Amino acid sequence: MPDAPHRDFLAIPDFTKPELIKLLELADRMRRGEYEGKPLAGKSLAMIFMKSSTRTRVSFEVGTWQLGGHALFLSPRDVQLGRGEPIADTARVLSRYVDGIMIRTFAHSEVEELARYASVPVINGLTDLLHPCQILADLLTVKQHLGTWEGKKIAWIGDGNNMANSWINASYRLGFELVLACPPGYDPDAAILMREGGAHVKVVRDPREAVRGADVVNTDVWASMGQEEEQAKREVAFEGFEVDQSLMSLASKSAIFLHCLPAHRGEEVAATVIDGPQSRVWDEAENRLHVQKALMAVLMGGEALG
Repeated sequence: MPDAPHRDFLAIPDFTKPELIKLLELADRMRRGEYEGKPLAGKSLAMIFMKSSTRTRVSFEVGTWQLGGHALFLSPRDVQLGRGEPIADTARVLSRYVDGIMIRTFAHSEVEELARYASVPVINGLTDLLHPCQILADLLTVKQHLGTWEGKKIAWIGDGNNMANSWINASYRLGFELVLACPPGYDPDAAILMREGGAHVKVVRDPREAVRGADVVNTDVWASMGQEEEQAKREVAFEGFEVDQSLMSLASKSAIFLHCLPAHRGEEVAATVIDGPQSRVWDEAENRLHVQKALMAVLMGGEALG
C-alpha cells in the first residue's frame, strides 16, 4: 500500500469550492438513498480516537460498513501512540495495513504529522483547532432545509472554538456571510481569521447583532472536551450568550438552529430552542454519516468529484 498517490482531508480548504459542492451533492444522494455503490469493498479504515466520541465513532464505523468496507476502532489503549510511539511510526505502519486513517485527537499538529508520514488518506475527525467533518454535515443540513447557503447569513454564538474556526474556513471557500458573536478573550484562531476571514466574516460581541436576520443560528458547549476545569470561569464570561427563544426571535422567520452536540440545555441553548420547531440538530447529527461516507468514497474509494 505505501507510496500510492492519495489525498487527505484535514480542513475545509483542502477541497476547492467546486469540489465541496460536488462532495455535498454526493452526500445528498447518499442521504436520499440514491447511492448503492460499495467503493470500500475489501478496504479498511483505521479509526484512532485519542478523544472519545459518540457521533464520530458510530457514523464512521457504520458508514464504512455501508460502503462495503471494515472499520477498526483504536483507542489510546489499543495503539502504541498512547505509550509514546512517534506519530510518524504509527502512520507508516498503519499505511501498510489499511486503506485510510481517521483520527480524532487534541493537537492539530498531530493530524498534520500523521498525514505527512501516512501513504494512505487521512481524515481529520476533530482536533482542538478544527472540526471539518461536522461543518460538512452542517452545510448539508443547510442545503437540506434551506436549499442553499448562497446568500444566507450564518450566525455563530459562543466560543471561538474548532467549530467556529471551521465555519470561517467554510465561509472563505463558499462565500456566505458569517457573523460570530464571541465574548472578549474567546475569539476564533487569529491566524485563521486573518488568513481566511475576508469580507464575508465578522466577529462581534453582541449575540443579538449576530443573530439579527440570520438564516442559521449555531452554537456549541461553552467548555469543550478538555476544558472542564474552566467551566465556572466560562459560565461567567458567556453570560448572555444562551440561545433562547428571545434571541431566536431576532433571526429570519425560516431560520434553523444547529448544534454539533452534546448539548447542555440551560447553558448555551434553551431546551425550548434545541427541542423546538426550528431545531434541525437530529438531521444535522444524521448528516455526519452521509458526508463522511461521501468523503471516504472519494478519498478511499475512487469516487470522482469532477
